[in-house]
Amino acid sequence: MHTLAYSELEGNQVGRVNSVVLFVVDGLRPDGLQKAKTPSIDSLVNNGAYTFEARTVMPSVTLPCIASMLLGTDPKHHGIITNTWNASDRLIPSIIDLVHSEGMTTASFYNWEPLRDLSKPGSLNASFFLDNAEEPQGDLEIARLAADYLSRKPTSFTFIYLGHTDAAGHKYGWMTDGYLEAVENADAAIGKILEAIDRSDAAGNTVFIVTSDHGGHEKTHGTEMPEDLIVPWIISGSGIPSNLELREPVNIIDTAPTIAALLGIEKPIEWRGRVVSQILQSIIDRP
Repeated sequence: MHTLAYSELEGNQVGRVNSVVLFVVDGLRPDGLQKAKTPSIDSLVNNGAYTFEARTVMPSVTLPCIASMLLGTDPKHHGIITNTWNASDRLIPSIIDLVHSEGMTTASFYNWEPLRDLSKPGSLNASFFLDNAEEPQGDLEIARLAADYLSRKPTSFTFIYLGHTDAAGHKYGWMTDGYLEAVENADAAIGKILEAIDRSDAAGNTVFIVTSDHGGHEKTHGTEMPEDLIVPWIISGSGIPSNLELREPVNIIDTAPTIAALLGIEKPIEWRGRVVSQILQSIIDRP
């Protein structure tokens, strides 16, 4: 047992946790998160590491951003530049593909249908899609599905996408009361899943990440404005230090390499993101 050095982190020699859950709250701005009442996410912040100055990629729209997050590289390399899937000939594995190729289990819960292409056929042990992001109950229904499944079948990597916050931003405007209510609704959805996992066999050996694909301004996004590009990035759970504000720059393309390191998997050469070393330096090897 030893504390890891930075060079070891870059080599992905990190003790494995059993499970990583990635929550993506669409259109979540850091100042929206800080202004809304979000006890579940606040608990993850207080008991984990965080930055409210992480950056997304351009174009700052959903599919290019989430593809970048799961493929560990930016749009100019993976070729997805609109909300229509148009991947380049580069066969870049997503974190879902990578985890599954190592014989581990994967699951996906989402309520925006274009996300179906984020993994190759056969890489998901479970996949749940509901076309319900326009209504607050949609995120809560996705959460109920995830909570029920994960309480019975602990999974090595789980992707959970909650889309109503973005829908509210487009309908009411970012930072309006309607938008902040959607942020609070997403927090309630996350809370249901955290409670279910806490009662499951995965309790105590799971890491949670909460982030967003992009922010927004007025009733839109997609620009290089800070309101569109700056997102929260929060990580909490097994082995993660408490109440640690990250000093190093974090980009959403660093999410997949960090998850791979937590699960003890070597990073593919195609990925251009890096391991967020500040948090992983405190992870202790497990047998």
